[in-house]
Amino acid sequence: MTALATTAYPLVYVDDEQDNLDAFRFSFRKDFDVRIARGGEAALELLGATDAAVIVADQRMPGMTGIQLLEAAHALRPEAVGILLTAYTDLQTVIQALNSNLVYRYLTKPWDSAELRIVLRQAIERHVLFRENRRLVARLAELNAYLTGELRERFAPGGIVGSSPALQRVLEAVAAVAPTTSTVLIRGESGTGKELVARALHDNSPRAQGPFIRVACAALSPGVLESELFGHEKGAFTGAHERKPGRFELADGGTLFLDEVGDLPEATQVKLLRALQEREIERVGGTRTLKLDVRIVAATHRHLEALVSQGLFREDLYFRLNVFPIQLPPLRERREDIPLLVEHFLARQARLLGRPRPTLRPEALQQLLLYPWPGNVRELENLIERASILARGTEIGLEQVQLLPPWSPVLAAELAPAAPPGPLPGKPAEAAALAPAASPLGEQLEELERRELVRALQEARGSKAEAARLLGIQRSTLYYRLKKHGLDAD
Repeated sequence: MTALATTAYPLVYVDDEQDNLDAFRFSFRKDFDVRIARGGEAALELLGATDAAVIVADQRMPGMTGIQLLEAAHALRPEAVGILLTAYTDLQTVIQALNSNLVYRYLTKPWDSAELRIVLRQAIERHVLFRENRRLVARLAELNAYLTGELRERFAPGGIVGSSPALQRVLEAVAAVAPTTSTVLIRGESGTGKELVARALHDNSPRAQGPFIRVACAALSPGVLESELFGHEKGAFTGAHERKPGRFELADGGTLFLDEVGDLPEATQVKLLRALQEREIERVGGTRTLKLDVRIVAATHRHLEALVSQGLFREDLYFRLNVFPIQLPPLRERREDIPLLVEHFLARQARLLGRPRPTLRPEALQQLLLYPWPGNVRELENLIERASILARGTEIGLEQVQLLPPWSPVLAAELAPAAPPGPLPGKPAEAAALAPAASPLGEQLEELERRELVRALQEARGSKAEAARLLGIQRSTLYYRLKKHGLDAD
């Protein structure tokens, strides 16, 4: 069983000797859609009229060498994968061609049919990968236009960027609850933008002209936190030299945002519950009750239900806060928003640095799309800031975005460079040194393919049938690729 339907992808073989052309067509006509051309000029004429997935060219031809042909063919068929065959060895020329990504493989003549058949199948696999990557990049470029769309304009005060279905549901929830006075609980992993959603709720509410006051519940000690929330009277404790209004008072007529509310100590939970129930507070050390008009928006990355079951969070406070829950998706579940976020952060960094806004090269964007982003949008923002500082000229390439730190042993292993392949049986060592690993872009594509396979298997919980469905490929193709990357162990 073949890895894919190889006969669906035209393969062009170019040589100046008719015997070689006839031998190639006879050897591979059953497995591939073989087209032949005698010499470089005939090949270019053929490529101008027909598509090609793979171009196999002899290096030593009169009038035009194989490498010169592949250079000219790249303008006509940029997705075609080049293979060079020659009985001569010009190492410097071939190394330059490999590093320029014109040549996928270099094999010596006379070629071995079994070996070349494997290489041709691998080249078609690579062509399919190139084509899918270009299609994805084109689609993402279209999505960038959404930055000026109606939805982003509506919530521009909160700085929310994205057009994915997952984020769309969040914005619809924000639009529904913003005009009300209901308490909102925003849930999501760290770095997903909970404060931005809280600000969007405030900015799109009747309280938009009032204050938006934030309290970092996890950053303050219990004693300080209570004073910060409710204020204190003069002499209430050592160091209280004057009366101080708390955050509740400062937020009167506006919105109070309780960030990481799951970290509130028990004593503060009791006072917060009363404030929510009665809409009134008392300063620390005071006796006067203050009636306040404050809308509460809380946020947490913790599992409050588990905290309630463990006795660490009051159940009645949980119900008071969880009136209108909004769940924020992690960035790995809305990858289609990454290009929009990248453009947003690039533009902002350009303004801050006083430089022209750089562009992100397609291969760099692909790396960002495949990374799992444990730190979510905040991690992406930090990376773009670093990349913008390190950018040379007007482009950001793989060198800048490869500063991603490994977030787990699994990812660390995935980011590690692959060991160079050994020499093929019966082949000279210098030919092995010219294998695809010598091409920087080739290494990146191999790495991207491997990580995409790992991601699909993780999302499919180890089911290879489901992983193949997620990738949009046949099972046989998946098995072949898993074996190629050493991922086929059960």
